Amino acid sequence: MYFKQNLFLRNIIIIFVLALFVNCTGNKSRKEKQKVTKSIVLEKVDGTYLFDGKTLDGWEITQFGTEGPVSVYDGKIIMNYGDGATGVTFTKDFPKVNYEVNLEAKKTSGNDFFCGLTFPVNNDFCSLIVGGWGGPVVGLSCINDADASDNETKILKRFDKNVWYKIRLQVTENKITAWIDGEKLVDFEYEGHELSIRPEVTLSKPFGICSWITTSELRNIWVRRVK
Repeated sequence: MYFKQNLFLRNIIIIFVLALFVNCTGNKSRKEKQKVTKSIVLEKVDGTYLFDGKTLDGWEITQFGTEGPVSVYDGKIIMNYGDGATGVTFTKDFPKVNYEVNLEAKKTSGNDFFCGLTFPVNNDFCSLIVGGWGGPVVGLSCINDADASDNETKILKRFDKNVWYKIRLQVTENKITAWIDGEKLVDFEYEGHELSIRPEVTLSKPFGICSWITTSELRNIWVRRVK
């Protein structure tokens, strides 16, 4: 009788230990799967990624004084709206001319520009505004002191919320060109014109991206040299 009781207890202990082991192994396996699921894999591009999809390494949150919270999640930079501009500024070396920038941006809330891209043009600076002045304006700010809404680069385009738009900007020795989803919207020869930026985005120099009272998301930011 005593032997049978001991045998029964021993079997119970063995079953308990096996169950505990299987549970721990299962938890470990699930955690490993979660890690794989959350890892960011950047597609191969003909250039250099400026954003690794995981951290703000190489960037700083621009201290406009009006900014909302900025975070990185699921391969995106999320710029939540504040009382004015919210953005990030690149802190590493950036070319002054003969380069092309590519990125994807989308607006999740708000009704103003969701991508204000400030960039160098030789020793000057300019901004590509996407979705400004109530939502539809695309253009360069500033040309001969005129904003994107008031100069020859102005064009109107509809931008829907929660839709990714592919933005491509090229700066060469004599021209600034910009495409959105493959459509050329800006084609401006700047020789003989004065280029400048609005004082609100001065802290975005030399290269930065911001939004205006609008929450936006950015991903797949990369640059390449052009001849």
